[in-house]
Amino acid sequence: MITRKVLILSLVALAVFSAAAQETAVAPSAARLPVKRVVLYKNGVGYFEHQGAVKDNQSVDIAFTTGQLDDVLKSLTVLDQGGGRITGVTYGSSDPRDRQLAGLPLNTDTLYEFLSSLRGARVELKSGALTWTGRLLTVERKTRTGGGATVEVDYLSMITDAGEMRTTELSAGFSVRLLDSALNGTVKRYLDIVNSAREPDQRRMTIATAGDGLRPLLVSYISEVPVWKATYRIVLPTKADQKPLLQGWAIVDNTGAQDWENVELSLVAGAPQSFIQKLSVPYYTHRPVAAIKESLSAAPQTFDAPVAILGGGSLNGTVRDPAGAVIAGARAKVFDANGTLAAEATSDANGRFTFGSVPDGSIRLEVTSPGFNTFNQSLVSAAGRPLTANVELQLGAMTDTVEVTADGSARSRASLGSGRALGGGAIRFKRAAPPPPPPPPAQYNSASLLSAAKAEDLGDLFEYKLKEPISIRKSQSALVPILHSPVSAEKVSIWTSGSQLPKPLRALWLENTSTATLDAGAFSVLESGVFAGEGLIESLRPGEKRLISYAVDLALTPDTKAEPVSERRTRVRVAKGSLVIVKEQRESLTYSFRNADSTPRTVVVEHPARPGFQLRSTPTPQETAAGLMRFRLEVPPRQTARLVVEEARPVEATYRIADLDSDLVALFVRQKSIDPALEEALKKVLAQKAVVRSFDAQESARESEAEVIYNDQERLRENMKALKGTPEERALVLRYTKQLNDQETRLEQLKREIEDVNAKQESAQKDLDRLIESLVFDIEL
Repeated sequence: MITRKVLILSLVALAVFSAAAQETAVAPSAARLPVKRVVLYKNGVGYFEHQGAVKDNQSVDIAFTTGQLDDVLKSLTVLDQGGGRITGVTYGSSDPRDRQLAGLPLNTDTLYEFLSSLRGARVELKSGALTWTGRLLTVERKTRTGGGATVEVDYLSMITDAGEMRTTELSAGFSVRLLDSALNGTVKRYLDIVNSAREPDQRRMTIATAGDGLRPLLVSYISEVPVWKATYRIVLPTKADQKPLLQGWAIVDNTGAQDWENVELSLVAGAPQSFIQKLSVPYYTHRPVAAIKESLSAAPQTFDAPVAILGGGSLNGTVRDPAGAVIAGARAKVFDANGTLAAEATSDANGRFTFGSVPDGSIRLEVTSPGFNTFNQSLVSAAGRPLTANVELQLGAMTDTVEVTADGSARSRASLGSGRALGGGAIRFKRAAPPPPPPPPAQYNSASLLSAAKAEDLGDLFEYKLKEPISIRKSQSALVPILHSPVSAEKVSIWTSGSQLPKPLRALWLENTSTATLDAGAFSVLESGVFAGEGLIESLRPGEKRLISYAVDLALTPDTKAEPVSERRTRVRVAKGSLVIVKEQRESLTYSFRNADSTPRTVVVEHPARPGFQLRSTPTPQETAAGLMRFRLEVPPRQTARLVVEEARPVEATYRIADLDSDLVALFVRQKSIDPALEEALKKVLAQKAVVRSFDAQESARESEAEVIYNDQERLRENMKALKGTPEERALVLRYTKQLNDQETRLEQLKREIEDVNAKQESAQKDLDRLIESLVFDIEL
């Protein structure tokens, strides 16, 4: 059994070696593209940039974890910055292992099964000193008995290139080399799938490129990463004239599949929108089967590619560097007067390029080569007039201006004519002077020189950009310094009204006087060279001030008492027929603090800012926050200090004067809500209301009497209808008629009286309205 395992490993190694050899002969090895820039965000997303160089058709391999792959597929950007192109990107499939292996007719579970799956392949067989080359025929397993033991032995048979059949036992010295390159690729693919199944967290992406020469390549993507964390150290000074020192650190984790070697690291305190989409998982769906229509058949067609319209002129030249050495592989391009690319060429080993045909008229020659500045030259071409342009490329980081004249002097394009004299023209380079270096700063801040990161605002975001490259190996973490600056901080004690703590908290009233935004995180305080406490801080922008607590102040003993306020204030306003009585509900709270220490204390009292209440006491808050007022109180050593906060809430009641009655006015008098002058004015209103009500009563009495008469008249008329004309009935009719006549007379009189009462009532109501409107009072009792 051990022998078979050894043979399997040997065959696998030979297959892989053979496949690698085949690939090396066909294409160059993959380029190394290390991580050069990393930007980490607070929402658990990282931006990564790989930078490097590729040559000709070289490919690039980049490793990812399985968790990174979906984000990479969603955001991958590849830029060939040397004029090349990207021909494809491949990566390890996330399909289940059995589904991937189902399409590969190989089996490496046992040596017997592996060799059996290779039947018919061309192999080279070595057994001891013997070597055969041919096609694998069969693999047989036989039982052999000897020395009282029975063992199973595998035999391999092959047909050699000479047509002989050879059979050999698979012993420890046996080896097989695969001669079929396609089979080598199948074996390599099979082993890659098996290997990826053993290490499911590894994915390798291959980026294929095409181009000429050495070219810079940039690959960028985003990926899920651990959230970077900020922590701070605040060192309190021992001298009064010194400022506290704020030191900031960031905890960064590299959980990716690659090491970070000398990367440019930036930490952004922000959360750009991002999401996860499972792009790496293959999705399958059932599709309907559609029958092929055979009634219509068309022959295949080909179409010519578009070509530029070229003229009868030609152009050639030689490309050299500033030292005079020829440059091979430089790309030369000719553009017509409209800026359209007309022709391309590449300089040969002697640096020469040739265009057999170029457009007539104005043309532009552009020559590029990696590491050199782009060369541009304007020319005029004409039929039958060959042009020569010898090009000297300048090294990068330098600006060149090319002037071309026919006789060595500067001329305008219009004076070049038809280009007859350009063939022997001279090319002059005018090198622009480099810009002067920036002046040094007038002074340096010692704290900023110690900072390892440069802080910069990015709109809604904030970036800490490390000044020096950093290296973090994969599966490792680092503590990165991001801030080192003096800040303004006052040591205080905080007491919050209603707090469940028995003692105030020791805190710092910290003002961010640095130029950096402090991201939320934990902080530690060092005082007198020892640890004094720690706490949490929210995000703090430059110039912002914040209280941060870090310990309990054991020297202070607090006490809070609510005291009644005897003084009551009432304000009465009368205008436009309304009476408004505003009474203040006053409350007083006394904060007492006993300082048992030999050093003074500054206590910040956080008092609730209740809606509707207004401050009435003399102390004013140092600052206000959401739902809080903060008062400052100085407590001398071994003494007690008090802070009295008195507040008032106005309680307002509104009445319509027209609706007041004597009982309500009497209540106002008893409650002392109105003064005598207003009381007298209200009594006049009540008296006039009584006059109006008396007229209302008179009108109602007369209307009631009229209604009684109407009802009686209806009764009389009904009785008269029932009379038949007898003498007695005629006497009764006369009586009813006289009674109806008297009633009609009374109704006419009531009508006149009601009209008279209405007129008097309207006049009294107008007097009442004028009296109410004329009342204007603003009294504070």
